[in-house]
Amino acid sequence: MSQDPTPTSLPNTEELGVHAPSGTGSVTGARVDSHGRELFDPHELAMVLSHYDVGIIEAIEDFPRGSRKAPKLIIRSSEGLFLLKRRARGKDDPFKVAFCHGLQMFLSERRFPLPHLIGTKAENNSMLQFRGRIYELFEFIKGTSYDNSLEATAESGHTLALFHKLLLGYEPDYEPPRGCYHAARSVVSSLKLIPQTLERLNRVEPSPISAGELAQTLAFLEKSYTDAARKVNEIGMTDWPMQIVHSDWHPGNMLFRKSKVVAVIDYDAARLQQRVTDIANGALQFSILGGGDDPETWPDYIDEGRYKRFLRAYDHTPGAVISRAELRTIPWLMIEALVAEAAIPIAATGNFGRMEGIGILRMVERKVRWLIEHADRLASHLDE
Repeated sequence: MSQDPTPTSLPNTEELGVHAPSGTGSVTGARVDSHGRELFDPHELAMVLSHYDVGIIEAIEDFPRGSRKAPKLIIRSSEGLFLLKRRARGKDDPFKVAFCHGLQMFLSERRFPLPHLIGTKAENNSMLQFRGRIYELFEFIKGTSYDNSLEATAESGHTLALFHKLLLGYEPDYEPPRGCYHAARSVVSSLKLIPQTLERLNRVEPSPISAGELAQTLAFLEKSYTDAARKVNEIGMTDWPMQIVHSDWHPGNMLFRKSKVVAVIDYDAARLQQRVTDIANGALQFSILGGGDDPETWPDYIDEGRYKRFLRAYDHTPGAVISRAELRTIPWLMIEALVAEAAIPIAATGNFGRMEGIGILRMVERKVRWLIEHADRLASHLDE
């Protein structure tokens, strides 16, 4: 599929997301597969595709990635490859979608690597509102997953620096979200809610640890989270300038060809924050070590080679130098991000993806202890 922008004249941001839906009510009752993943209804699919000019359709394939509540299909046609997505409930506010689309088109115009939005036939609109749901069509970019190499890690840090440089001073036409994993009351409240969630589950399947052990783990994580947030504030982050950040910079949101980033995807979490929140989360995501289905066996430490390579590649990008103050916050922001990423889903479901929550919490506790112990050294890696 060509990397050239398509369509050639996407709607400007005044036109995005403000048209009335073309129908009322909702699409046919949700169809799901054996894994609970929502599917397109055939009638719904025919109606939606009729709004796009994609040539002669040759094949349609399921694309079971990302949220189970947001079905995706690969459309193979005479015009190339496309990805059709129906937005999940809760992720379909037209004005928030308009903000994301405006951001993507701004980046596309500056040749940042990302899938280009495809406009509708009638109005060349970047989203289709149909019977109370929102649909998006993108060019489909072929690529491979992150291979854990130092080269791909450096490319990911460099690409984040380019992302921040391009968006420095960018003023969206729609109000961007705010807030992030730093000093978020929702994280502390989630930690407090976890015992109730797990208790409900334990009535069916006994807990592998005692209530007292769980309470100790949660108390440690809450204290570590609040202490880390306080340290970050003491360093002065709240006074630093804010800009649009990606807010979900991790390997799963990137496509590679060899070690080259060919596409950054998923801009739904983009928001207004200090850039270091992105840098710290990226450093965590590209250095964290897992391994297997049992998180109890995962190592405490991070891959320091990848950690350094990610930060150095960002820092060596012209115009994107990381300040000493930002470096000092990074280990503490990594702790906040790690706790937040585990606490919120486990409080909601008792699990982290397909893994049981208690094992994840104990793994996070070990990793947080390691980060606390080595925070000073991690903050000085760029001085070596």
